[in-house]
Order: sequence, then structure tokens, then C-alpha cells
Amino acid sequence: MNYKGYTGSIRYDDEVEIFHGEVIGLRDVITFQGHSVTELKRAFRESVDDYLAFCAKRGESPDKPCSGRFVLRLSREVHRRLLSEAAAEGVSLNELVASRL
Repeated sequence: MNYKGYTGSIRYDDEVEIFHGEVIGLRDVITFQGHSVTELKRAFRESVDDYLAFCAKRGESPDKPCSGRFVLRLSREVHRRLLSEAAAEGVSLNELVASRL
């Protein structure tokens, strides 16, 4: 589930018959729940909107979802080998690593 660039992860609790969700990829915690898909979607949007309003009220920047970038530290040997493999395949190092992940 996506809204304003935020992604929700959802689980169903069979014991209490309710959907529980959490916005993923943030340091902050944003949760939501609902008894139906319609309620769950509404609660998700409301939770994101409430979070953004709360941050604005406090004058803080809201935590942003993952940017798609991360730093990976490798040994020099592994780095060199991957660069060679990427060159042999005619792709960038980033393209090689992304395709393998």
C-alpha cells in the first residue's frame, strides 16, 4: 500500500480479526489498523497525514522513505573483482550489483 511516497506493510491477526499495518523504511514509527480493507486504507492515509501534520507543527522535517541508495563497504579485492565483472558485462558497477540483489 502506498500513499504520498510512504509504503505500508500489512499483517492480519486472525485471533482478533483485524488488519495491522506499519509504514516501512522509516526511523519513526507509524502504525494503523482496520477491520476491513476499506478501513485499513483510510487508516493508513490518515496515519501518514497525521504524521506529516505532527512534524510540521513541531517544525521538524518528516522522515523520508528509503531513497533507493545505500552504502556498501567491501574489501578492495571484492570491489576490484566486481568492477571487472561489470566491465566484462558492459554495465556499471551499480547495475551489476542491483541485478544480483
